[in-house]
Amino acid sequence: MQSTYLIVMAGGIGSRFWPFSRTNHPKQFHDVLGVGRSMLQLTVDRFAGICPPENVFVVTNRDYTDLVQEHLPDLPANQILGEPIGRNTAPCIAYASYRIAQRDPKATIIVTPADHAVLREDEFRRLIRIAVEAARQDDVLITLGIKPSRPDTGYGYIQYMDDQSLPGGQLHKVKTFTEKPNLELAKMFIDSGDFLWNSGLFVWRADVIVHALHQYLSDIAEVFDEGANQLGTPQEEAFISEAYSRCRNISIDYGVMEKADNVYVLPADFGWSDVGTWDSLHRIGEQDENNNVVSGDVLLYDTSGCVIKTPSERLVVVQGLEDYIVAEYDNVLLICKRSEEQRVKDFVADVKAKKGAGYN
Repeated sequence: MQSTYLIVMAGGIGSRFWPFSRTNHPKQFHDVLGVGRSMLQLTVDRFAGICPPENVFVVTNRDYTDLVQEHLPDLPANQILGEPIGRNTAPCIAYASYRIAQRDPKATIIVTPADHAVLREDEFRRLIRIAVEAARQDDVLITLGIKPSRPDTGYGYIQYMDDQSLPGGQLHKVKTFTEKPNLELAKMFIDSGDFLWNSGLFVWRADVIVHALHQYLSDIAEVFDEGANQLGTPQEEAFISEAYSRCRNISIDYGVMEKADNVYVLPADFGWSDVGTWDSLHRIGEQDENNNVVSGDVLLYDTSGCVIKTPSERLVVVQGLEDYIVAEYDNVLLICKRSEEQRVKDFVADVKAKKGAGYN
């Protein structure tokens, strides 16, 4: 446990969850599930007993470091790594991995997004421990793949090989990664039985990921090599500002995982959702007898299949809606068909263009 580290990626804006998730207060800092804890707090809670508190690092935008401190008051400031600009997951993971490798070259690292939901936490911890043990013993890059329950077009997919696995037989060699497919392809993936959803959860040793960065993203590795000895010192902030200006915008999936030949996946089923959209909240939220998921002071009449999330200080009365999103936060009200929720990003772009940046 002492050499197990956690990287929590908490820098995203989550624009598909607008107007609840906003630039100045993204969804990881909200109590999305209505349980009294923010997504970020739930994420860190989930790793209690797996990773000691002094080994938890949160990577976020510098604009959010105070919010992280507010939500995680026991986390020392030097374990909150502020990014000057968003550059996707590869530079984020490189920054935190180099920082951890400086402190503990033998570290085993778990990487998690800050805004995912896990409904069966005991099973989650059991699988994470299997992955950590495998990563400690073998020079492998591990991802957790979620057993799909439907042909969802909102997730990336991982195809694995049944006949090639690590000792113990639970981790399978990855054959292909596929970005979000169309519905027809997603149905084929589900029918084949050897595809999993890409969860964005990773486990590896510090030396293995640093080696992979050298091999597949050498431009980014060179940047962090140059300033590695400044990490954990007063010079870190200035170095990172300069480093990020030289890093390209690229995901770890595209930059490393899709290219490496030592990638393994652990099939998992622990009630996972990336809570990326209003529809995903409807799926995992507590539904009433008419399949509505409601958070707020709300009276419903002749209404079914809706997601309604409104401020508790405002009484909301809804009549006659079927399969709609009704969401209000910080002076913005969204009313949209659930089946059209992919248009939320377009709405955000229009609002920014026509109403200014104050609403996005």
